[in-house]
Amino acid sequence: MTPTSETHEARRAELVRRLTELAPKKKLDAMLEEVDGRALVRSIPAEEVYATIIDVGLVDSTDIVQLSTPDQFRTYVDLASWQRDRVDVLEVLHWLRAARGEDEAEYQKKLVRLDLELLELMFKKLTRIHDLQENPDVDTEGMTLETPEGQFLIEFTIEGVDEHAMRTLTKDLMASNPFELTRFLEAVRWEQATELEEAAFQFRQSRLQDLGFPPLDEALKVFAWLDPDKAKVFSGTPGLSKPGERVDYVLAMFRGLDAVERTNLEGEVRYLVNCILVAEGAEPGDPEALKRLSEHARDTLELGLEHLTGGDAERAVDVVREKTLREIFQIGFSLTLKVKRQVERLGQEQGSKFADTWLVLDEEAQALQALLRRRPLKALKVPGAEPVTFRSKRELAEVEALLSRVRSQRAIFNALLGTSPAEAIARFGVKLAELTPQRLFLAVVAHAEVAGTIDVAPFPELRVQELVTRIFDEQGRQPVLRPSAGKRAVEVLTSKLSEGVSELEPMVARVLAALLADVGKRWMDDGRVDAKRIVVLPVAGQVVV
Repeated sequence: MTPTSETHEARRAELVRRLTELAPKKKLDAMLEEVDGRALVRSIPAEEVYATIIDVGLVDSTDIVQLSTPDQFRTYVDLASWQRDRVDVLEVLHWLRAARGEDEAEYQKKLVRLDLELLELMFKKLTRIHDLQENPDVDTEGMTLETPEGQFLIEFTIEGVDEHAMRTLTKDLMASNPFELTRFLEAVRWEQATELEEAAFQFRQSRLQDLGFPPLDEALKVFAWLDPDKAKVFSGTPGLSKPGERVDYVLAMFRGLDAVERTNLEGEVRYLVNCILVAEGAEPGDPEALKRLSEHARDTLELGLEHLTGGDAERAVDVVREKTLREIFQIGFSLTLKVKRQVERLGQEQGSKFADTWLVLDEEAQALQALLRRRPLKALKVPGAEPVTFRSKRELAEVEALLSRVRSQRAIFNALLGTSPAEAIARFGVKLAELTPQRLFLAVVAHAEVAGTIDVAPFPELRVQELVTRIFDEQGRQPVLRPSAGKRAVEVLTSKLSEGVSELEPMVARVLAALLADVGKRWMDDGRVDAKRIVVLPVAGQVVV
């Protein structure tokens, strides 16, 4: 290699590195603005170019598709067109349409690089092939095209731009080799669609493995247990980040590497994400899954690096030089498995559940359910939000506080339900899983607040107005809880408890706040509450939903 070519290669490598730091649209623009854009695009791994195309949109990325190599293009089709073992032939057609540019020779190279079985399947599903020698007067419904030698009539079963694209593809095959087209159409007529799809799928799976998407048994190893307590920690005793502090261990790890090490590590990152995609059963070309699981990989790496560096980000580069990225990920994931095992043991303790329902309020129940997933997650307090990956040891440490609350709430529910919990729950007329412990507890609190008694039963409809008048107030045209709300209930319920007393007042405040959120606005607007419209409080005579 001449000094000049070495300079070009070094410059291109630096450009590729810089591209990874750009937003998708800016990355695409940078590729097209490069003097030798074709060489730049072709020097980037196909799956990275594909991710950029998907982020920007295929319609706006046709120039990049056309600059790609035939092998890159086939990878795009492999990633974009399959859902498990089923292919979307219209998606294949859309990519072929995007690949068509002014360079006919380049387009033909991309076309013939696709599996023959895939092209046959497209014609099998998107056209009907009529043999004019068998039936010269065939009756058709869609647009048609006759082959040059007059043997076949191709009827297109799609319409609009897709029909035009398929017609153009057919003409491309005619122009390339009319004789081969005749043999091709004959094969399409007699081949079975299931056999074609199976063959194309096997070819695609083999190529995905070559790209770094491993078999399932290999991919699952990234989630194998690796004891964090036996791993070498660089700074001695692992510390915790400060509240609100966000230390970027992954960034610190990359910054400490030289160019060659960084390139090698980027390859490890791609392989790790690929393993996670396969292990989770996600499609390699699914952009949403790729984004979600890439974030999962990064967060878990952050957790592993924090543990192994002892909270010293400057040691991240030492960790990655000593351990593989997969080992670091396993350490991070195993830290979450440790807290999951704590939850599993707690769930086996007497009194933690009634049937399969945890005896805790809604927030704690959601947190426990997230922790007990196959891959333990952290529940968010935002209503309806999906759980997220743990990304710091401080977040894991917060699980201890959660389990402490769970034990206290368990003690309170056991005291209220007494020695015959099934009888107490039966008063509500539904299973506890449908009722929820939180709604049961609110009914108990309502009885204690209004009547001064401990009663595990639905609240009387006739006393609903008395309850809300007692605990609601108006402040600046907003409904609020009175300062005295729940005080009487706490006093009454405390007399029943021998454990969990410290958790009682927060529990009462939370369920009353839930009642305020449910009916407070209607109470302020109307001056009363329709008991039939209350969701969070079980009312006698009403169906619990």
